[in-house]
Amino acid sequence: MTENIRLAVVVGSVREGRFGPVVAAWFADRARRRPELSVDVVDLADTGLDEAFAERVGLADALVVVTPEYNHSFPGPLKTAIDATSGQLRDKPVGFVAYGGMSGGLRAVEQLRPVLAELHAVGLRDTVSFHGAAGAFDAGGRPREESEKEAAAAVLLDALVWWARTLRRARDEHAVGSPT
Repeated sequence: MTENIRLAVVVGSVREGRFGPVVAAWFADRARRRPELSVDVVDLADTGLDEAFAERVGLADALVVVTPEYNHSFPGPLKTAIDATSGQLRDKPVGFVAYGGMSGGLRAVEQLRPVLAELHAVGLRDTVSFHGAAGAFDAGGRPREESEKEAAAAVLLDALVWWARTLRRARDEHAVGSPT
C-alpha cells in the first residue's frame, strides 16, 4: 500500500461575491471519494498570497487550480500567490478546473500553463470546465450536467494520481538538479 497522495485544491479567486468556492467544493468532494487522495482546500481568500500559500502547496504532492477567467486570463492574486513559491511546485502535477462565461475559463488555463511550466510544474492536459458557471450549477452546488462533469473530473483525477505517483517516485530517486 502506497502513501496517500496529498492534493491541494487551490481556490484561485479572492473577489467578493466570487463563485470559486462552489466549484472548488464540488471538485474537492469528487477528489475526497478517491481513497488514495488526502484533500486540502487552499482558499487564497483565507490563506493569503504569500509564504502561507507556498507552505501549503509545498506539502502537496499534486495541485488542482480552480480558476475563473477574468479578462481572458487568470486572477492577479493567483499569480501573486504562485510567484510567492520558491521551488514548492517543482516536479508536481497541476490539474485545472476552470469556470467562466463562453470560454468556460479555458483561456485562463492557457495563460496559467506557461507560468507553471516555468516553475517546473507539470500541467495536465485534461481539464474540467464550466461554461456560464453561475447557471451551470443548481442551488445545492451541483452541476446541472452532472454526469458529463463527473466523467471529466474522473479523467482528471486518474491522470493526476498517475502523475503524482510517478513524479513522487522520481523526486525520491533523484531530484532534478541534485548530484548523481
